[in-house]
Amino acid sequence: MNPIREELERRWQQLLERAAAGDDLPPALRLRAEGLMEALVLTGDAEPAALSAAMAEAWQRAMGEPLAATLGEDWETVHPFPAIPFYQARAPVVPSTGDD
Repeated sequence: MNPIREELERRWQQLLERAAAGDDLPPALRLRAEGLMEALVLTGDAEPAALSAAMAEAWQRAMGEPLAATLGEDWETVHPFPAIPFYQARAPVVPSTGDD
C-alpha cells in the first residue's frame, strides 16, 4: 500500500478513536488528513470518490453506523471532498439556573 495512504488511514483511525471516546478533535488533525487526501488525488494514487467511500467505511467500522445515518444522505454535498466530517459528540447541556 502507498505510504501516504497508510498514514491517511492511521490518521482517520486516530480521529475516530478520539471521536468514539468523546475527546476533542483538534482541527489541525483533520486538516492534515485532508491534505493527505488531496495529495493522493494530485499524485494520481486515488480518486476522490474512492477516498470518500473508504472514509465512510472507516466511520462505520469505528462508530457502528453508516456516516449517512449520522450526517444525512447528503453528507458528501455538505462536506465536499476533501472535507472530513468527523466530529466529537456534543457535550451535554445542563442549565446553570432554574426555570423560576
